[in-house]
Amino acid sequence: MLVAEGWRLNAIDDGADVIIIHTCAVTGEAERKSRQQIRKIIRNHPESRIGVIGCYAQLDPKRVAEIEGVSFVLGTADKFDISWYSYEPSPDSHVPLIKVSPADEAKIAHPACSMLSQPDKERTRAFLKIQDGCSFGCAYCTIPLARGRSRSVSLPVLLDQARRIADAGYSEIVLTGINLADYRDDDIRLAGLLRQLETIDIGRIRISSVEPQLLDDELIDMVAASSKIMPHFHLPLQSASDRVLRSMRRHYDTAFYRERLAKTVSSIEGCAIGADVMVGYPGENEHDFEAMCRFIEELPVAYLHVFTCSPRPGTKLFAEIAEKKLSRVPSAEASARAARLGVIGERIERRFAEAFIGSRLKVLFEESSVVAEEVVRWSGYSENYLRVSVDTGAEVVGKELRGEVREVLVEGFGEGLQLQGRLLS
Repeated sequence: MLVAEGWRLNAIDDGADVIIIHTCAVTGEAERKSRQQIRKIIRNHPESRIGVIGCYAQLDPKRVAEIEGVSFVLGTADKFDISWYSYEPSPDSHVPLIKVSPADEAKIAHPACSMLSQPDKERTRAFLKIQDGCSFGCAYCTIPLARGRSRSVSLPVLLDQARRIADAGYSEIVLTGINLADYRDDDIRLAGLLRQLETIDIGRIRISSVEPQLLDDELIDMVAASSKIMPHFHLPLQSASDRVLRSMRRHYDTAFYRERLAKTVSSIEGCAIGADVMVGYPGENEHDFEAMCRFIEELPVAYLHVFTCSPRPGTKLFAEIAEKKLSRVPSAEASARAARLGVIGERIERRFAEAFIGSRLKVLFEESSVVAEEVVRWSGYSENYLRVSVDTGAEVVGKELRGEVREVLVEGFGEGLQLQGRLLS
């Protein structure tokens, strides 16, 4: 947006007139880290004007503006007005500009994608935003407060952006959004959008997070039949207790989640499904947690994202705690549960990756490092999002593999849970 209007993108250490900091507010810890990062950048770059955007800026703009050195704070909708980026506080008062409109006033999804006018040579995947906001209203979630209700980018705009991404030389498009599968443009839903994107001259299309109740048979069957749409979903679980899911105001139960997961992995060969899991939700008892551990260990998931519940002001959950309808789980207990699920998650991730030892995987290579004389280690991601590395000898040294999709025979584990193999093509 700014580059299109003549601004030049600089690396932060090369000096900048304006540094824009995008913040997160999904947890109290995320807010703390956002404040910490803002102060660090102000300290290291005293000559630059500092602008703060993102969910934390939307939810608590006054607290952000109180950080000494902040020049302007822009809300979810206001950050798209480029006139605010030229604001400079008076040297006498240094009063920052605050422009934050209510999130529920946001009526359109502004298009966005990875930088194309100044392509990042280190990147092989481009992000394409198709949707913003969420209308589901989960009890713990601040997204309706920070991003507004669900709205989608129009199909013609998305197809134009996808063509430009392909023309810029990217090898993969990653579709992004707050509630991705809630995409709708008139009568076009996500499956319809994917059919159109398959006509674009790009090798890979990857879907990010999909809510369980929106993972329908049409979408599953389409991915199963496609050579471009990657066999990889992120399917948020949050809890494996039906009682807790009801308290969260999620729109499914464990039986439904299990059925959708089973349908997906049985229909799509090698499909990787990741899951978000929240521990320490107010009211979650030991029985709920033990049931969750058993449920997850029985699921054919590829990896877990485990996090501890952080009740946020303004949410239904926060009000229920204030009204003493729910009690917080002690922080030490919540941390212990998160640690235990983390161990289970590592075991699950290893189990999934191990199943592909001896297999041939198509890997999109992204990064390289020199590990010995005339030996370069390249790494990238398979179609089902397994991290795979290969060591290339003298016959390949000096050849740029970045952005290429090559077939790899997986021979075992390398560092950590990363798979190691050798090039076949």
